[in-house]
Amino acid sequence: MPRNARKALVQGWNKGRWAAGALAMTVLLAGCAETQLAVHGVKRIGGSQQQAPVQVGSYKIGNPYEIAGQWYYPAADYEYKETGIASWYGPKFHGKKTANGEIFDQYEVSAAHRTLPMPSVVRVTNLENGRSLKVRINDRGPFAHSRIIDMSRRAAQLLGFEQKGTAKVMVEVIEDESRQMAAIAQGKAAPAVTVAEQQTVSAAPRDTVETVQLDNDGPITDSGEPTKSTIRLTPPVEKRATTQSVEQTALDGTVDEGEVVTVEPVSPSSIYVQAGAFSVYDNALNLRNRLYDMAPSKIEPVDVKGTTFYRVRLGPLNTVPEADILLERVIATGQNGAKVVVECADGALQSSVSGC
Repeated sequence: MPRNARKALVQGWNKGRWAAGALAMTVLLAGCAETQLAVHGVKRIGGSQQQAPVQVGSYKIGNPYEIAGQWYYPAADYEYKETGIASWYGPKFHGKKTANGEIFDQYEVSAAHRTLPMPSVVRVTNLENGRSLKVRINDRGPFAHSRIIDMSRRAAQLLGFEQKGTAKVMVEVIEDESRQMAAIAQGKAAPAVTVAEQQTVSAAPRDTVETVQLDNDGPITDSGEPTKSTIRLTPPVEKRATTQSVEQTALDGTVDEGEVVTVEPVSPSSIYVQAGAFSVYDNALNLRNRLYDMAPSKIEPVDVKGTTFYRVRLGPLNTVPEADILLERVIATGQNGAKVVVECADGALQSSVSGC
């Protein structure tokens, strides 16, 4: 074979071998990338089971601020208890920073509050079905006049109002856990609980929790009244379509097995618009007279730390949308501090200026 032809053949064979090697390397790299993505996906779906760093964020109270004519005064209030309307937020804020620097994850249990320190731990009880859950506050909001807390999508699902969008709730601070969270966020204390428990602020020891269906409102006594019970939530494995109750709908993303919902009997409750609260009865009477034609109204005395306040309330109202409309009418008269509240029928919850 002529030298030039042999040289061309060798060069062609080398090029072919290089191309084959490059192709094999490309396939190998593609396989590695695919494997990495698959592993990442597994960690994502079972993410809370991994020993990933827990989000704590910076400790923040903040200065007084004004939004839409309403002033808010953040403070460390460990006696805080309020009833009102809860809403939830999710997709539009997923992956964005919260007010204290964490990354909002709609698949984790968290909430936004207008004045409580971040982080704080509160118990939120759905007054419509008795479901109760400990939640960590890590964001500011909601700023609709008629809402007192904004839950993450996961928290709303666990409390049973994701589809409905709102619920009558009671929110109360858990002092010991809130102080512990504050100390951890400020670097003054080491975590005294596991990573999973920090993520979810577990409400009960795991070995005492009974596994039941989430759509079960708890055992029923002979009298027909539900007794206090605990629901252990198993993490959804994959997203699936379902025609059952929304609480059984799985969510994409991380889910922690430590999420615990308790179910307790709740008293009947009604929705009102609270136009104002005054320490002088005549001021309350004057406001009631001004708003008399808007809706049935009443003046209620309530003792708060030794001081009697007189609350002016309009209602009761049947639905949240009805309350929203009446609230806007009251605010239009100049009562910028007016809000929607929930009142318990039998006074089972402690009275306060804010709620039941």
